[in-house]
Amino acid sequence: MAVKGDFPSAAFAGSPAGPQKAAWRLSQDGLGRGRWVAPREPQPFLFFVLNTPAILLLLVFVLYPIIYSFLLSLHQYNLRQPARFRFIGLDNYISILGSEQFWRAAQTTALFSLGSITLTIVLGTLLALLLNEVFPGRALLRAIILIPWAVPPVVNGLIWQWLLDGRYGLINAVLVGAGVLDEYRSWLTDVNTAMPALIVAQAWNHIPFVSLVVLAALQTIPEELYEAARMDGANVLQRFKAITLPWLSHSLLLVLITQTMVALRTFDIIYVLTGGGPGDSTTVLAWLTYVTTFNFADFGRGNAYAYLIALTTLALSIIYIRLLWKRGELAR
Repeated sequence: MAVKGDFPSAAFAGSPAGPQKAAWRLSQDGLGRGRWVAPREPQPFLFFVLNTPAILLLLVFVLYPIIYSFLLSLHQYNLRQPARFRFIGLDNYISILGSEQFWRAAQTTALFSLGSITLTIVLGTLLALLLNEVFPGRALLRAIILIPWAVPPVVNGLIWQWLLDGRYGLINAVLVGAGVLDEYRSWLTDVNTAMPALIVAQAWNHIPFVSLVVLAALQTIPEELYEAARMDGANVLQRFKAITLPWLSHSLLLVLITQTMVALRTFDIIYVLTGGGPGDSTTVLAWLTYVTTFNFADFGRGNAYAYLIALTTLALSIIYIRLLWKRGELAR
């Protein structure tokens, strides 16, 4: 342990100077003399010991399932024929990638993801711009918009199942009452409207999250930038393009990453509203994974589907992060 000069406690002579002074501490002996003592060196072993419980939990509940599910994806494993458990390497992946069913589900997943992400980000950003303005009741509105985000996905699906019901749904009642429709329409069993209905229901659940992220970014923009733009004669659209949008780019890209991950793995709302139908018009990869694993009891092929979704999500996330890196936002 390093020390820096003994001195009377009343005078506190010989104290360390410079930016490291805050890290030193004052120690006194039995004779009333004091000295400045250097900080203790970090003890990595102690840090490891203190974090051991959390590390063990991660290994048991996160790492082990990941490794085990990957190993299952390399085997032929169907619960209808449990005795025929054998290693087949990448055959499950090759079979999936060569099937027309996979590519149809991939196209449906891309359509659902693109529609829900676009609607969520556009409406969430517009709502954030509104909430950033000063008007009576703004605080109440900020609290109200959190309600959809607080609703669990399954409950969100049940709400929209009631709203879109072809016999007594509220949306049908409003549209027929307003004269927009002549009769009630079954939105969730129509090939042309089932996917748009899913996209709207998904977006409604996630718009508040986007609004909060964008609103937080909006409140960090210096007002002086807008004042300077007004003095230069810039209108609202010009100020949005030159100031607001560049300032929000980091937050929007982070939102894009999270919403892409959510959209690619969406299962709950499809399970409640359409069950992958009508036909296979809403059969996304997550639903196909569920059907393969639990309806057909093919755990080997089902885990291969799950890993393909995970790899797709990882690849898109890397692309988004590279975009952030090129903008210098994530640079060290």
